[in-house]
Amino acid sequence: MTDYRAPLRDMRFVMHELLDYPSHYAALPQADDASPDVVDAILDEASRFCEQVLAPLNAVGDQEGCRWEAGQVVTPTGFKAAYQQYVEGGWPSLAHDEEWGGQGLPESLATPISELTSTANWAWSMYPQLSHGAMNTLSAHGTDAQKARYLTKLVSGEWTGTMCLTEAHCGTDLGLLRARAEPQADGSYRIHGSKIFISAGEHDMAENIVHIVLARLPDAPAGTKGISLFIVPKCVVNDDGSPGDANAVSCGSIEHKMGIHGNATCVLNFDGAEGFLIGPPNRGLNCMFTFMNSARLGTAMQGLAHSELAFQGALSYARERLQMRALSGPKNPDGPADPIIVHPDVRRMLLTQKAFAEGGRMLLYYAAKLLDVTAHGSESDRAHADAKLALLTPIAKAFLTETGFESANHGIQVLGGHGYIQEWGMEQNVRDSRISMLYEGTTGIQALDLLGRKVLGSQGELLKGFLNEVHVFCGAHSDNPAMAEFVGALAQKLQEWGEVTQQLGANALKDPEEIGAASVDYLMYSGYIVSAWFWAQAAAIALQKIDDDDDGTGFYAAKLDTARFYFQRLLPRTEGHKAAMLSGAGNLMSLDAEHFAF
Repeated sequence: MTDYRAPLRDMRFVMHELLDYPSHYAALPQADDASPDVVDAILDEASRFCEQVLAPLNAVGDQEGCRWEAGQVVTPTGFKAAYQQYVEGGWPSLAHDEEWGGQGLPESLATPISELTSTANWAWSMYPQLSHGAMNTLSAHGTDAQKARYLTKLVSGEWTGTMCLTEAHCGTDLGLLRARAEPQADGSYRIHGSKIFISAGEHDMAENIVHIVLARLPDAPAGTKGISLFIVPKCVVNDDGSPGDANAVSCGSIEHKMGIHGNATCVLNFDGAEGFLIGPPNRGLNCMFTFMNSARLGTAMQGLAHSELAFQGALSYARERLQMRALSGPKNPDGPADPIIVHPDVRRMLLTQKAFAEGGRMLLYYAAKLLDVTAHGSESDRAHADAKLALLTPIAKAFLTETGFESANHGIQVLGGHGYIQEWGMEQNVRDSRISMLYEGTTGIQALDLLGRKVLGSQGELLKGFLNEVHVFCGAHSDNPAMAEFVGALAQKLQEWGEVTQQLGANALKDPEEIGAASVDYLMYSGYIVSAWFWAQAAAIALQKIDDDDDGTGFYAAKLDTARFYFQRLLPRTEGHKAAMLSGAGNLMSLDAEHFAF
């Protein structure tokens, strides 16, 4: 089993040095409590909880799984007690409005806490994380009465939340959903229908579950324009705010899955359950995107978590496992063989994991900083932050989950045969990570969103705004010879990114299939360049501080070496993606459907 250790040194590097969270917090209203000392104390306490409580339950959750008993779900041993400890520690309320019982700390401070819980135990972490999206949706679109009724208990963690979108006959195409909502004389609605793949849809960890449900009103137009959003609690809420009788929503079964066995993935049946409209009628999908965008960044965090866990497990093993001798001569002459970390191919995999984990951390903590601005910045600053988040969210979700899965597979490969058995936790990490590329819109859906909607749909404006920011960074370091290897390659990729985008836009005017044919390669291409920007920033800081790197860890030297590895070994992957996406749709679409068979 992987012995998880919170990567606090690198987390603090990203927060305090790379992104300058202290100055960022000083500029935010009502963020006076987020001083560096307080932030460090929060990280220390969260790391202890995750290392000592959550991480030991990771294998337990995988091996025991959840049990479905007469419509009720029993979570694995220790999960409920850990959640109660999490609630008692005040963790759910950390970054929520004080009006509803929150601690009022910045949203970006919840992100590293999410990383810690996610990496220590992804299956457990999903229970509180889904509540976060429900709270954001209620905060953005709920009435004052709805907020008073539900938010306080969600913020405290006494209740949890879910989102209920998918039905058996429609996955991503929500315009096909059939769940219906019948209006009642008292202003409530009766919700009928079934939803599938509802993560944390039923469990024994909280006294009530608040479901955010998509359904159709009787007079709704067809398609996505006829979808409304409803609050449907598991237990009807009494006037005093306490949970009352069971609502007419039940768990029909739980799925038998490849991974994340410790989290219940439920079929939920709504048999005339009492619900309440949230947001305007027939605008439910627009309101749900508040939840979806939160969930997409949360799933991007899953990719980071699997990269980090795979790296830690593989690194620990590679340092101790003795096998063969280094080609350049023995490195462990007193032993029977050298540790496998001396072999170039093992280092290739370890450095790939390290680069993806640390690069993903930089990207997600940057996105979290943008979220703070969208909540508290000036009107102009909010618009700029929203534009950057619109571009970066599909990249973060898809790129980090794809690279997280790659890292997880490297975890098995480094361990060899030992990686394929349960004992070391690497095969669980692969199984748990596979779903991340499907959750909240598959890689293909994120890619269509990026290229079709965000880039071409904005006439390139979203991309131009981001490219300008990176160009400013390159210009600021253009006179530094030590940075030439980074800013030169990055500037060339920025120019190429713009040119490739223009060419794809021209191709799409002739054949709209070109967008779908190029989209996944375009997203991965974009992800590698975005990550290169963060690695160039990290290299700039490392170069400034490497001479002061006297704590014995070699942190800045390692950061610089990893940046070089990224630019020389991983950024060149963009060439393959470029060739593939510019090859056109013909090689995908020319084969008749009936000719796929053999």
